[in-house]
Amino acid sequence: MGRLPFRSSRFLAALFLVAAVGIIAAASPSALSPEGPFLTENQRAMQVMMAGMSIKPSGDVDQDFAAMMIPHHQGAIDMAVLELRYGRNERLRRIAQEIIVDQQQEIAAMRLALGQPLPPSQAAPDRPSTPAPGMDMPKHLRSGT
Repeated sequence: MGRLPFRSSRFLAALFLVAAVGIIAAASPSALSPEGPFLTENQRAMQVMMAGMSIKPSGDVDQDFAAMMIPHHQGAIDMAVLELRYGRNERLRRIAQEIIVDQQQEIAAMRLALGQPLPPSQAAPDRPSTPAPGMDMPKHLRSGT
């Protein structure tokens, strides 16, 4: 079987993170809970991802695949950013950083395969609350928006 364009362990870790966080997001976030802001922002990220994955078929399987997978990968990035913002477990934070880099690379590879322009480069966040200079939090993940 041919080699896949991604490291399967990273892809599986990203899928696991998406599934685990999705289960958590299904619970109604409590404003009184210390993890309330994380749950609220994560639920918002999941909603954006699911809306982005809901496409009208174009008749081109390759185009449709990428149109659904790119928001899926962006959702994994958004959730990993939230782990960096709110999480404290250093192993999980390192995994989140790897997810961000890997998913950005896969988004770029899909865009290139379809001849689409690449998004602007961004560094993976390395601090829990403060975005790197020039790297604002996506609008849909900011508290109160």
